[in-house]
Amino acid sequence: MDYDFIGPQSGPMETTETFESLVRAEFTPKSIFLNTASNGLLPARTVTALQQAALLRAEGRPLTALYEDVEACRTAYARLAGVPAGRVAAGASVAAHTGVIAASLPAGAEVLTADDDFTSVLNPFHVRGDLKVRSVPLERIAESVRPGTALVAVSAAQSADGRIADLAALREAARAHGARTYVDFSQAAGWLPMQADAHDFTASVSFKWLLGPHGTAFLTVPEDFGGLTPLLGGWVAAEQPWDSCYGPVTELARSARRFDLTHSLFTFAGLRRSLELVEELGVAAIHAHDVALADRFRAGLADLGHEPVPAPGSAIVSVPGLGARQPELSRAGIEVSDRAGNLRAAFHLYNTPADVDRLLNVLAG
Repeated sequence: MDYDFIGPQSGPMETTETFESLVRAEFTPKSIFLNTASNGLLPARTVTALQQAALLRAEGRPLTALYEDVEACRTAYARLAGVPAGRVAAGASVAAHTGVIAASLPAGAEVLTADDDFTSVLNPFHVRGDLKVRSVPLERIAESVRPGTALVAVSAAQSADGRIADLAALREAARAHGARTYVDFSQAAGWLPMQADAHDFTASVSFKWLLGPHGTAFLTVPEDFGGLTPLLGGWVAAEQPWDSCYGPVTELARSARRFDLTHSLFTFAGLRRSLELVEELGVAAIHAHDVALADRFRAGLADLGHEPVPAPGSAIVSVPGLGARQPELSRAGIEVSDRAGNLRAAFHLYNTPADVDRLLNVLAG
């Protein structure tokens, strides 16, 4: 694949050449991959780390270094989220983190959500059976916070169509009414700057724009833990894990690690390298690159007479009525998604203007 990059406008990378050379060294896609909203490509350094971790198991060598990877990932994610590492828990899925938050609410509490948000953000509140879950259009979520709303749960960027929540307005509305906020950054972390400190709880998987393997999701909590109980915690949730392998945990970790789930060690071994790459490139530079490509696609769609779902500033573009063309595009070597009848294209650092133009050409027939 020929690379023609839109260089970074700001961030750690000083030149387009440096950004491009790093990406060239890490990615060798065999197709035009525009499906990061489903899962991101693995960098070469991540694949190498996964292979090395597997060899430790295969050869019967100590796994001590893999536990070090867990803490390195926690610290790196904390930097990206803008919070101290002590406020970051390492788990396995957003749904599990949502479940812990749902379990903390009193019976009858009102949870405000966005219509058709991703299931992992919603379902644990519904299955409680004794919560008042209210759903409104994403654009109205801030104005819909009211006295008595206990929690607002929303994705920073919608999985189905890339629309970005007005998190600043939501935060102000929640504060005005004494509500807490829970934001899922799964479709945003890695390309959209995060301010986890602005919210009570945030979560994100690591296998999309953070470029990691499947099997890990992070949770950020307040310094006082926000009233959460570590219902899912085992020995790794203890202040002294290796002294807490048998019997009940006598002392929970004094940090957010009390909400950790048993670690997928191979995943963390690979994720450590992926997060290093994201930090080397810089989220601001990645954001500029990704959104420029998405805007190029939006402009081309207009020329073809197609109108995407309005999602200004998003790296995800969703086009109503074109989802059925996903198999045709795949046969042409272009990977996108079909979501609710919409064609969803998601752009990331390994994509190029040539990729966008090729997609538009195929859509044009």
